[in-house]
Amino acid sequence: MKYLKYLLVGIIFGIVLVKSEAISWYRIYEMFKFESFHMYGIIGSAVITGIILLLLTKKLKFKNINGDVMLVPKKERGLIKYIVGGSIFGLGWALSGACPGPMYILVGTGAFSILIVILAATFGTFVYGILKDKLPH
Repeated sequence: MKYLKYLLVGIIFGIVLVKSEAISWYRIYEMFKFESFHMYGIIGSAVITGIILLLLTKKLKFKNINGDVMLVPKKERGLIKYIVGGSIFGLGWALSGACPGPMYILVGTGAFSILIVILAATFGTFVYGILKDKLPH
């Protein structure tokens, strides 16, 4: 019962993504071909919302699920790692036609072929966990 509010927020988030067509392979395809502003508008509004919430988190000292004050760690500088990481993320997004968040929503809509992508993403995360100490960060 304690986690019901998180389930409800997740369901509402899923409905919003479905209704805004953010999970549509065709919308993602249009975005990567620079044919439509639709997805860029969604992503841009998400970035602006994230900035506002981050500033509010710092100013109002929001608490996490355990009741601890949420701290926002300072990021290291290093443009190359962000370019490489973002490129790998974008390549996976372009090849699968799905961002990691909506992958589970796609299963809920009946697109069960996305389970292959979820398995591949889980495997990639597992491999990263094994290799992370050997990789440059």
